[in-house]
Amino acid sequence: MSVLDNWQQWKDFLAQRLHQGEAEGMDQQTVQDVAYQVGEYLSNEVEPKNDQERVLSDLWHVASEEEQHAIANMMVKLVDKQ
Repeated sequence: MSVLDNWQQWKDFLAQRLHQGEAEGMDQQTVQDVAYQVGEYLSNEVEPKNDQERVLSDLWHVASEEEQHAIANMMVKLVDKQ
C-alpha cells in the first residue's frame, strides 16, 4: 500500500520527513520551499488517491502561486503538530 492511499499515513509520512529535515538542520524557509516543490510535483504527476488529496489537488489547481505557497505552508504546520 502506498502512503498516498491513506490520508493519515500520508500525513505521518510528511511529518517524518519534516522532522528528519529539521534534525538535519533545514531552516524553516528551506522546509517551506521543499513543501511547495512537493505540492507542485504531486499536482502535476500524481493522481489523488483519497478525498482529502482530491480537495488539496483541486485547491492547488485553482490557486495562484502565492496561494499554493500558503497551502504548502499549512500542510507543514498540520504535520508539524504530530
